[in-house]
Amino acid sequence: MNPFLWLIHTLITLYIWILIAAAVLSWLVAFNVVNPYSPVVRTIGEVLHRLTEPALRPIRNMLPNLGGLDISPVILILLLLFFERLLFWLFV
Repeated sequence: MNPFLWLIHTLITLYIWILIAAAVLSWLVAFNVVNPYSPVVRTIGEVLHRLTEPALRPIRNMLPNLGGLDISPVILILLLLFFERLLFWLFV
């Protein structure tokens, strides 16, 4: 396998896991499972927010208002997987 494709695959996979972690943490905070005022939870949430928000904001701006449902992480994950498959199709 091409080392550049391997690196892109690894980065996309890592970012998908970061998106999943951010979504799970937001659910845990919303359902009061974890204390959002805890310094550890606040720090982790801030890091995840700073890593994911620049990619999710344009998708959220294009989506209609669905009430409390945010499907932007799902759309971004699908786009990342499509981009990854497209790269492998083009260069392998």
